[in-house]
Amino acid sequence: MFSKKPAPEARTTVKPMATGNGTFSVIGKDVTIKGDISASADLHVDGRIEGDIACASLVQGESSVIVGTINTESARLAGTISGSISARELTVLRTAKIEGDVQYDALTIEQGAEVEGRFSHRVPGKAPAASAGGNAAKPTGDDEPRLTLAS
Repeated sequence: MFSKKPAPEARTTVKPMATGNGTFSVIGKDVTIKGDISASADLHVDGRIEGDIACASLVQGESSVIVGTINTESARLAGTISGSISARELTVLRTAKIEGDVQYDALTIEQGAEVEGRFSHRVPGKAPAASAGGNAAKPTGDDEPRLTLAS
């Protein structure tokens, strides 16, 4: 009754990985890839990628360099990026250096992060300009842009 253990339903609030199958791929520090990457799994990048990335979730290490467009559901960026970024949930850590435009639904930026580009909130219910005639998602009712500043 007065136990300090969380209730079983409290443990189910932990977010599963974006793909739901628990798999992820790692690109190590010593790896350089020249070409586009498309992954259904989550992706952790510590090396260098010269090409576009499309994946469910992206985690970028501090020493990593990405030259290309990033399109993902969630991203946690800590390295150098030269290219545009589109993410539903985006976290830019203090070691990140981004040169390019950023589109997001929810954004967290740590103090010290460097961004040379334009931020734009993706409006729910509107298709991106590049996809004319596509099926637009229905508005969620939460049309307020969310920006979180981390300390």
